[in-house]
Amino acid sequence: MTDDFDIHDEKNIEAMGFVRGMLEYIGEDVNREGLLETPARVLSAMAEHFSGYKEDPREHLLKTFEEVEGYDEVVLVSDIDVHSHCEHHMVPFVGKAHVAYIPRDRVVGLSKLARVVEGYAKRLQVQEKLTMQIANAIEDVLDPKGVAVIIQCQHFCMCHRGIHKPDSWTTTSKLTGSFLKNPSSRLELFQLIGMKK
Repeated sequence: MTDDFDIHDEKNIEAMGFVRGMLEYIGEDVNREGLLETPARVLSAMAEHFSGYKEDPREHLLKTFEEVEGYDEVVLVSDIDVHSHCEHHMVPFVGKAHVAYIPRDRVVGLSKLARVVEGYAKRLQVQEKLTMQIANAIEDVLDPKGVAVIIQCQHFCMCHRGIHKPDSWTTTSKLTGSFLKNPSSRLELFQLIGMKK
């Protein structure tokens, strides 16, 4: 459990009651030893899984740098781990994000792109919306010449329940500006990513 989780907080007590109710619903004995602390652990885990609700991911993009010798080619951060939860079944979907932009007159710290991905991923999501939120944030805040966001994930709601297709991957993309209008920029992006799926 996280250090700041208060098991005596009124809202937490109520939420732990909901978790106990779910455990009873699936047929468990909520009083057995292994489950006594489970409600508190679940709430602590949920606070971590859904920490994106406590931030505005766009704020990570506000600090920029202009002393880059006029650099105006592709900036790509690839293979960013994505860990999110499907808003339809509240089960995980995991994979990689590839985030690129072509700066107009300023760049942002590379880790900030990963933080934007993380901020939006740590919410209940659908992959299509996640892709758009990341692209829109970069487009709106940095005003680059182009943005590209490509996400490839496996969805547990499809792989491990329902249709049970564990080898399936879902790919979503959003391209703007130069990546959309200029075939050579798009080709360079795909070559840099080295897409295998």
